[in-house]
Amino acid sequence: MDYITKNSDETRIIGKNLSTELKGGDIVLLHGDLGTGKTTLTKGIAEGFGIDPNDVVSPTFTLMQEYEIKKFESSKVRKLVHIDTYRLENEEQLIEIGVEDYLGEKNTICLIEWPEKIDGLLKDKKIINITIEHSGENGRNIKIEK
Repeated sequence: MDYITKNSDETRIIGKNLSTELKGGDIVLLHGDLGTGKTTLTKGIAEGFGIDPNDVVSPTFTLMQEYEIKKFESSKVRKLVHIDTYRLENEEQLIEIGVEDYLGEKNTICLIEWPEKIDGLLKDKKIINITIEHSGENGRNIKIEK
């Protein structure tokens, strides 16, 4: 699916709408240059799961941030894990902090910024690719491939 947004609010809404289609075990790979809106889209996805979007920040320096999903008691999805590998030196750093424990877990959805740095950890996983590109000053082209 392809979307065009005019501002960050619309990008966040696309993320919120996408949250209704995500299932436990999904791994969402967020592709795009710096400043294209990967974290903004993540805020929308988090909001769709009842997480305050103001609590969602890019884990550039911590590599990973885990959010507990409480909104849907009937849902098996309990965690949203946001991973940012921009400053990653090697895959071993993610293994050391336990990222492998979350990838593909049935009660977890993982959102990964800069996924090309960890291809080895993503083999044989259920992947959703999202590419975000600049379109004009504030607009974005968003392509979702399942």
